Amino acid sequence: MAETPIGRVEKYFGKIGVAAIRVTSGELKVGDTIRIKGHTTDFQQTVDSMQVEHASVEKVGAGTDVGIKVAQKVHEHDTVYLVE
Repeated sequence: MAETPIGRVEKYFGKIGVAAIRVTSGELKVGDTIRIKGHTTDFQQTVDSMQVEHASVEKVGAGTDVGIKVAQKVHEHDTVYLVE
């Protein structure tokens, strides 16, 4: 499966398990499979929901900061890949 880098983790909110991700290229939508990879992070998950400024959205494009509920702990600067 091809993986395309689409963004990076800007911040992780541990109490609620949410990653703030900056989308730097392409498009991300609900239902996509992403892989988050860093020094100690490496897992895949499906995007169940996304929020921009506390409002639910179905898809976002490059240049957008989006909040995504993540299955595991992530770290700042981890790379986010779109799995195709």
